[in-house]
Amino acid sequence: MLKQGLQQKMLQKLSPQQIQLMKLLQVPAASLEERIQEELESNPALEEGRDDEDGQEEEISADGFEDALDEKDTDISTGDDFEGDDFSGGVDEVYTAADDSYDDNKRDDFDMDPYMDDDEVPSYKLTVDNTSPDEDRRDIPFASGDGFQDQLIAQLGMHVADERHRKIGEYIIGNIDEQGYLRREVYAIVDDLAFAQNVTTTEEEVTEILETIQTFDPAGVGARDLKECLILQLKRKDTRQKSIALAIAVLERCMDEFSKKHYDKIERRLDVDSDELREAINEILKLDPKPGNSYSDSQKSTQHIIPDFVIANNDGILELSLNSRNMPDLKVSSTYNQMLKEYSRSKTSKGNKEAVQFVKQKIESAKWFIDALRQRNDTLFVTMHTIMEYQYEYFLEGDETKMRPMILKDIADIVGLDISTVSRVANSKYVQTHFGTFLLKSFFSESLSTDSGEEVSTREVKKILEDAIGAETKGKPLTDDKLTKILQDKGYNIARRTVAKYREQLNIPVARLRKEI
Repeated sequence: MLKQGLQQKMLQKLSPQQIQLMKLLQVPAASLEERIQEELESNPALEEGRDDEDGQEEEISADGFEDALDEKDTDISTGDDFEGDDFSGGVDEVYTAADDSYDDNKRDDFDMDPYMDDDEVPSYKLTVDNTSPDEDRRDIPFASGDGFQDQLIAQLGMHVADERHRKIGEYIIGNIDEQGYLRREVYAIVDDLAFAQNVTTTEEEVTEILETIQTFDPAGVGARDLKECLILQLKRKDTRQKSIALAIAVLERCMDEFSKKHYDKIERRLDVDSDELREAINEILKLDPKPGNSYSDSQKSTQHIIPDFVIANNDGILELSLNSRNMPDLKVSSTYNQMLKEYSRSKTSKGNKEAVQFVKQKIESAKWFIDALRQRNDTLFVTMHTIMEYQYEYFLEGDETKMRPMILKDIADIVGLDISTVSRVANSKYVQTHFGTFLLKSFFSESLSTDSGEEVSTREVKKILEDAIGAETKGKPLTDDKLTKILQDKGYNIARRTVAKYREQLNIPVARLRKEI
């Protein structure tokens, strides 16, 4: 049953400028220039350059046209004649593009010939070369190369002459991933060739061609698992060497024990001593478990970190600066300001109402964007300055043991901002110090109590844990229980499961996997 009723609700709605500011806070310095260029392209009233203070005194506010527009608030679709023809060229063009009902014959000084020319403009008229013949041209070269699979197909042509075998080989190469492994079973490839390529073959024939591909560079390509990949690489070496032969035997007969580092079981099964096994394992550790990466990594572009903040240590005094290299000076277009001044001097008619609204909207949008960038910089600087003061001792020397526990709420309470705003500032932002460049959110950590009741940062505990593991005897690595005992002896109230969690966060394996001969 449907019912009608009235109710009151309180809703919080964000203005477009607030939404724009929140989005700009999340943009790091590396992407800020691209974001500004997008705004420059979409808003013709926004220009690069410093604002002219003299021009600002004569600037006419767009809000001053509200009364004039209200006086002539009639429907432009009625087709009434316009009361004024004294329009500036820029506004006139905007309006003629928006309303086809505009009568071109009323403008004697308007020439349509340039717009009716169907011939394309020659390219030499669109380019200007003002460089001197003697000037040194510094062009930036762009490197390009074949992909990983293209390299394999090129090698296939030198080893396989038969067209049928070549088609099978190309299909096999197409199923090799970027790491160099064949992830599809041979019997599945036989079925695929029959249905997709109309090539009837057998598993033996596909395996034979696969073995040919496995002789290609890089060594280990075309392997179906890690064990086969490592063995293929070892067989490329001198197998007459005892260490190489033993390494192949370890992989073929004791792969499970090797992956779990049960070296004592390998010594008993292969009847070798520790020195011989150590030499064999060293040969295995020299191999590449992902041979395809040698090609794929060369095709990837290097990502450079652009810091958003710079902290300099000048004789024990920290100075913070905001990186503004990617943020050019912006101003409102003088052309659009001139349009508004022309309208202020002329009688506003119903015909140019849409043009005025367009200019007004673009100018307001440009002002909003400039104010949002300015407010973004103020918010970033205030927040980062508070973090620097909060972690002053750490930024002086870079000693992680001096880092205080800090969460988002601590900074938000000091600067008087919402936690979500501080989170947006810390997200994807980097700070450059005299001891390195770090992700801003890495300075936030939880607290841990000591025996004396003092709260310390978990970063400090992780640093001590990392140092203890780095100084351990690799033949007898420290277990989580022993690590817990070390931290407890230093006065930290910590449980074994917490130690295990911190060890995993540091990407440190368990003691058994850290064992070396």
